[in-house]
Amino acid sequence: MSQPQRRPLGPPWLHARSGRLRRTWHIASLVAALALTPAFTPPPESAIPDDALGRAIRAGEAIFRDTGRNAAAFVGNDLQCGNCHLDGGRQANAAPLWAAYVSYPAFRPKTGQVNTFAERVQDCFRYSMNGTAPPLGDPVLLALESYAFFLARGAPTGMDLPGRGYPRLPAPDRPPDFARGAAVFAARCAACHGADGAGLTVDGVPTVPPLWGARSFNWGAGMALVSAAAGFIQANMPLGQGGSLSDQDAWDVALFVDSHDRPQDPRYSESVEHTRAAFHDTPDSMYGRTINGVLLGAP
Repeated sequence: MSQPQRRPLGPPWLHARSGRLRRTWHIASLVAALALTPAFTPPPESAIPDDALGRAIRAGEAIFRDTGRNAAAFVGNDLQCGNCHLDGGRQANAAPLWAAYVSYPAFRPKTGQVNTFAERVQDCFRYSMNGTAPPLGDPVLLALESYAFFLARGAPTGMDLPGRGYPRLPAPDRPPDFARGAAVFAARCAACHGADGAGLTVDGVPTVPPLWGARSFNWGAGMALVSAAAGFIQANMPLGQGGSLSDQDAWDVALFVDSHDRPQDPRYSESVEHTRAAFHDTPDSMYGRTINGVLLGAP
């Protein structure tokens, strides 16, 4: 006796015989699922152990939040680690430590070799902090590594986790423009960073980071690349209002910020032209360009 045929569940279009339709639906479902995948959540501060490792973790957090005071020997400006890695290195799309830690060792085009996480942190001091790299094994590096290790606890290694680094914005409809960026800066940024981009210091303690000038990051820092600055700005600025600027506004104001002079690239050799050819030969860098009569990067 034949069995009655079971009617397939769901709408008829779902069971269309077209393999192309089924594949299209499957791909669309995967894309939607990936888009909804939450970023990794680091453990709370209350999970820091009460032992020797915990003390190293807390030391790293203190350095991270007040770098100029707790790692003064290696810092040459008014920036803190937390200026670029928001919420103590926890915030997705603001170069979170948990995503960086599990991505190393890795090959870096900037150095042309495989670097460890500690070597990557050394470059933060050398470029973003415009200072001196702590030697490998130095207590400052060990503390920062311990803090990053704690934040990454439970994260898979060797994967490009959602929220890593800064978002990569699509190319703008119009080329980034200095004048438009100046208008965005005046309207949305100057209230905190100052019309001169010098930031804010309260009782001798840097509170709002300088965006250019002698106390800011140098020309070798990642934030000196217009695309990196644009991604950070669109996702996170103004502080607490991330996503409120259009992509175009973010590109424009990033170019405006990066079109001001700042400390020299420590890799400088021979001349601005030679240094640009060696390290800044990209439309993404304003180093070596003349803006408003000023040769950016001139010694």
